[in-house]
Amino acid sequence: MKAYAEWQEQECLMISLPHKDSDWKDYLDEILKSYLDFAKAISKYQKLLIIHSKSSDLAEFKKLDNVCFFEYECDDTWIRDYGGIDVLADDGVISYDFRFNAWGGKFGFSKDDGLNKVLYQKHFKTPLKSIDLILEGGSVEFNTQGFMLTTSKCLLNDNRNKLDKNLLEQKLKELFGLKHILWLEHGFVKGDDTDSHVDTLARFLDDKTIAYASCDDENDEHYIELKAMEEELKAYAKKFGFNLVALPLPKPSFYDGKKLPFTYLNFVFINGALIVPTYGDANDSLVFQRLKEVIKDRDIVGVDSRVFCRQNGSLHCSCMNRYKRA
Repeated sequence: MKAYAEWQEQECLMISLPHKDSDWKDYLDEILKSYLDFAKAISKYQKLLIIHSKSSDLAEFKKLDNVCFFEYECDDTWIRDYGGIDVLADDGVISYDFRFNAWGGKFGFSKDDGLNKVLYQKHFKTPLKSIDLILEGGSVEFNTQGFMLTTSKCLLNDNRNKLDKNLLEQKLKELFGLKHILWLEHGFVKGDDTDSHVDTLARFLDDKTIAYASCDDENDEHYIELKAMEEELKAYAKKFGFNLVALPLPKPSFYDGKKLPFTYLNFVFINGALIVPTYGDANDSLVFQRLKEVIKDRDIVGVDSRVFCRQNGSLHCSCMNRYKRA
């Protein structure tokens, strides 16, 4: 088995639309407009699969090229964490169906956990392997050289698998063909309810480059944890020869009294482009500049993600990539 890096060629990207019976119901029109903006950005470059409930208004989405649809009512929209995860086996691509428990039982999850079996049987009709392990796609990050980035706060949390670290490492190395797992002990983004998913904190931009959330304001509540995470990454960079790119957090923002988990690390690779969350913040342009210095073979496309964050996620959380079949 071999893990895919997200910049490798994709067959399609999947999203799951919010609906009237989900937690988005109080501002459904606003989030659907944001999803439409996201869908437009994706469909210019590659195929998009939209999963939707029976009640969904698809009129605007059906105007887009490169889009297909599948009816299934999910509990929530964060398909990154319950969608199938592709790996390359000796006889081709297969998809893993890990168990999903809504980030440690925080929300309802039975429909989300059941999506893959229905989707792969009725739509994709390709191999799906059930894995008796709780694992969310946003909690793991791969390059093509056998490295995985993750956080101890999430993967070793008692609300997931209650497994010894060494045993979990062994399982993950077997499942994804890994040589090294880079554990981050520090780092958080206020408002995130995933127990510090790595896709809010640190991501591979290519095989030798790691982008990470940074904070230089000593009065900011993130400062101590993100500086400690930065030191961890510097140690890994020195040991394994990685380059590091700091992406500063946007300024604090609130909705209905709640701090929103704004982070630029929730970017999305697609064929020909990197889609980056924007927040109407002064750091938006700085982040674009730093990413363009590394990502020279694709367009850098911004999508306003402020409404996504009202339910504690952003762009990467909202989609799942399916890799190119032979």
